[in-house]
Amino acid sequence: MKLVVTFADEETRDRDAVGGKGCALATLAAAGFTVPRTLCVTTEAYRRYLAATGLGERIAMALGRKDFADMRWEEFWDAALRIRNLFLNTPLPSNLREELAGELAPFAGMSVAVRSSAPAEDAVEASFAGLFESFVNVQGIETILDHIRLVWASLWSDRALLYRQELGLRVGESAMGVVVQELVAGERSGVVFGVSPDNPSLAVVEAVWGLNQGLVDGTVEPDRWAVARESGAILTHFTPQREACLSPAGGRVALIPLPTERADAPPLAEREVETVFALVRAGEELFGIPQDMEWTIHGGTLYTLQSRPVTSTGPDSDDLRPWYLSLHRSFDNLGALRRHIEEELLPAMEAEAAQLAAVDTAKLSDGELADAIRDRREARRCWEDAYRRDCIPMAHGIRLFGQVYNDLLRPDTPFAFMDLLVGTEMSAVERNRMLEDLADLVRQQPELREQLRHGIFPDDPEFGEQLAAFTARFGDLGWITGTTADDAPPLAGLIMELASRPPRPVAVSAGELTERIAAFLSRFPPEERRFGENLLELGRAAYRLRDNDNIILGRIDATLHAAIEEARQRISGRWSPDLEGLDIPGPGRIAKRVQPIRPNDAEHAAVGGPRVRVRQLVGQPAGRGIAGGPARVIGHPEDLRSFRAGEVLICDAVDPNMTFVVPLAAAIIERRGGMLIHGAIIAREYGIPCVTGIPGAVERIRTGDAVTVDGYLGIVTVATEG
Repeated sequence: MKLVVTFADEETRDRDAVGGKGCALATLAAAGFTVPRTLCVTTEAYRRYLAATGLGERIAMALGRKDFADMRWEEFWDAALRIRNLFLNTPLPSNLREELAGELAPFAGMSVAVRSSAPAEDAVEASFAGLFESFVNVQGIETILDHIRLVWASLWSDRALLYRQELGLRVGESAMGVVVQELVAGERSGVVFGVSPDNPSLAVVEAVWGLNQGLVDGTVEPDRWAVARESGAILTHFTPQREACLSPAGGRVALIPLPTERADAPPLAEREVETVFALVRAGEELFGIPQDMEWTIHGGTLYTLQSRPVTSTGPDSDDLRPWYLSLHRSFDNLGALRRHIEEELLPAMEAEAAQLAAVDTAKLSDGELADAIRDRREARRCWEDAYRRDCIPMAHGIRLFGQVYNDLLRPDTPFAFMDLLVGTEMSAVERNRMLEDLADLVRQQPELREQLRHGIFPDDPEFGEQLAAFTARFGDLGWITGTTADDAPPLAGLIMELASRPPRPVAVSAGELTERIAAFLSRFPPEERRFGENLLELGRAAYRLRDNDNIILGRIDATLHAAIEEARQRISGRWSPDLEGLDIPGPGRIAKRVQPIRPNDAEHAAVGGPRVRVRQLVGQPAGRGIAGGPARVIGHPEDLRSFRAGEVLICDAVDPNMTFVVPLAAAIIERRGGMLIHGAIIAREYGIPCVTGIPGAVERIRTGDAVTVDGYLGIVTVATEG
């Protein structure tokens, strides 16, 4: 099979040779549709690359570290990033490179789009948009070859791995074709759906000024027309707030403001909407099924960029994969999302938390207390919805920064970029610093320790002032540790334990961080350095917000805990008709958001009982270093009160609100995996060895076991008896 073919070659009729996108474009071109100049890199090139480099075996190893059924989205991304880095650091063999470069020589002096074209892509039975990578405004043969490898790597993207069964992904069998297409810098661009996902009697035309990429990645909101499928009549026109468009800029695309004359006018006149509708009807007639087509208009000519069957409507409501795909955002989209979170969402959340905390629940009547509990439960539900809608997608800023960093520096380890994200003034670190200040007072004044030992806060003025500042900002931690009114204050024991050992220094000095940032920015040409600075700032903000939003959400939870604890105290001694039916949980079960392991596994965390003799457990390295100590398995929130300095923290998942014990930990082990989970983030802040993704960690390790954690290799060694 040839490595590169044109639409005139027979191979472009073969989906297995050129993939779904290449095959569809060849069919369109043969039928007389206007398609940009295109070359198709066949799947044979991918197969020859893997065979010559031995990359297939390394991909299999990266995918075989953990059963897919046990993996979360963070772990899919980790696996995909490792594979992407393998492609980045594995050059094309010289003979393959020379052959491809020769075939692609016609594109040497122009900008192109490099698009994925997997055999299973855009098939009628599996038309999943956005699973694989495509790149716009790529210039120069060497850069085109680099991006071909990145498209090949996207065969194993986190998005593709989610749909591995539908796509039939197999390391030894699957392959990727690539479409290299002349970039048509259209003045107007868009998509057209031959049938609306919401109404089968309608077609939908969407259009933006500039390049189509702005619409596809959600950066630019399109004008939208609903068109009757039968008559072609335009029924409705949605007008967005037109502010910007995407345009080629150097070797990338940039968001630029629209001039007034374009901002005030739709990208298409009515007759042009009719022309685009006619295009999709012709595509449906050609392929025999309604199409989802991307198009652009340049110099009055309508170009078809790609065509796929319309994705079926009505997905299974229990299938979370479409939601996960929606988390992927562009640089500009993430910038707008960051401003919304920092300037609107989090301040509003903090304001409501402060307002709720100012209410003395002890002074409320039973009826008022019942209303307060209902209101606080509703507030938590609303803010958790906002967190899911806005804050979780913001984590993609870390991913985007990491990809650019790896593309520029080609590090041996795919997670080296994380070293530039530490020291971002996370709220959890600020909280722990304030606790260390209180512990330092106890170190200096032994008499304070005696009062804390009896669960009494010292009457020392400086201690009292610092404690008041802490509780005003972060509360008393009672809701996190499952503390009730009958228990000693959790802060007393925590401060005493912190004072029992020297303070833990930060992992990275300001000088080291400055050097790392300078090395990253030095890879950008002068005209793109500002973009590099903005991308780094976005990555660091996303990293910081990944914890901070949870801390603020925790303050909402704390107010709910206070109201429920007040109600629990009241109904323990008398019956109250106003508090009846509120589903008041028992002591120690109020901290709903901090449930480190499943309740039915709790008995496995206890000391004693049958012991599982495991020598080594293998997970993902998430925090560098080697350390050991006695295990402390966190089975319930109240277990946090028993944590001691030098122990190894073992849990199902670390919540940011429970990371006040992390400075005490020798190391961290989590069942949940991924470099972006909260345990891994806080471990890197303190330079603590961390291994994540250990299946059954809380069942296979017991409190008191001697554990050694290798955060370089991801290996946990558990001492066995006998």
